[in-house]
Amino acid sequence: MAQPKVYVAGHRGMVGSAIVRTLIAQGVPQEQIVTRTHAELDLTDQRAVQDFFAKEKPDQVYLAAAKVGGIHANNTYPADFIYQNLMLQANVIHAAHLHGVQKLLFLGSSCIYPKLAPQPMAETALLTGTLEPTNEPYAVAKIAGIKLCESYNRQYGRDYRSVMPTNLYGPGDNYHPENSHVIPALLRRFHEAKVANAPEVAIWGTGTPRREFLYVDDMAAASVFVMNLSPEAYEAQVQPQLSHINVGYGSDVTIAELAQTVARVVGYLGRVAFDTSKPDGAPRKLMDSGRLNALGWSAKMALEQGLQAAYADMLGRLD
Repeated sequence: MAQPKVYVAGHRGMVGSAIVRTLIAQGVPQEQIVTRTHAELDLTDQRAVQDFFAKEKPDQVYLAAAKVGGIHANNTYPADFIYQNLMLQANVIHAAHLHGVQKLLFLGSSCIYPKLAPQPMAETALLTGTLEPTNEPYAVAKIAGIKLCESYNRQYGRDYRSVMPTNLYGPGDNYHPENSHVIPALLRRFHEAKVANAPEVAIWGTGTPRREFLYVDDMAAASVFVMNLSPEAYEAQVQPQLSHINVGYGSDVTIAELAQTVARVVGYLGRVAFDTSKPDGAPRKLMDSGRLNALGWSAKMALEQGLQAAYADMLGRLD
């Protein structure tokens, strides 16, 4: 059987690049994987996206492209986050349909769930409560992406699926000192403390909140797994208007445990302190990955092993 031609939107991002690595590792020839940088193709430009699909005619699409950022960026640029994500999603999904693409996978985010969703967060929590205000525009765009996929499935019989990852880390992460997420931020802080021989590193909050972390190559493997599921297997686990699938590690750790593990991986021998005057955030954010586990997939990369790979990647980027 001929290998499908696969378009990976967002191939330079942490998740998109991991999907490309996974596809190649699973035997998809490099020449069958189509990519475009933002400079080559602006996904918010409807005409450009239509022209791209008309020319390339992919068989499958992984929609990993998104405008992303932390709390500060989401708070500062809410219009950019909702507009750009809505546009690029709508353009890619609609163009895929118009040009006969039957299989598409949309990558969302755990922020689609209500701020006070019961833990662990199941797919059924979607649209049951108020979103976290700081990233509501981004979350609304991601919810719209899920509903776009479901709507093309219902109206046109397409096979467009959605996966929602927990907190991701690994090669290709953003290690910016102010704008990065918790794992790359901790890796950098502990590394700089080791280099400076600092006596202690202070972590915000009490260290008691629990968080779940998934290695990005596990996320990529789950994405390819869900894309390639038979329609019968996929439809047995989902509903037409509740079709997204959570992708999590399956367990969580406290921020204190995470900090101690990062210190060990980096080789920092000083004291880990906690600044209890700083906020903790939500007490727990854990995904219910029961749907995905029932389909036969579970995460493989243990946290400490994944942190070692992420640290090696960070050192390569800081050099």
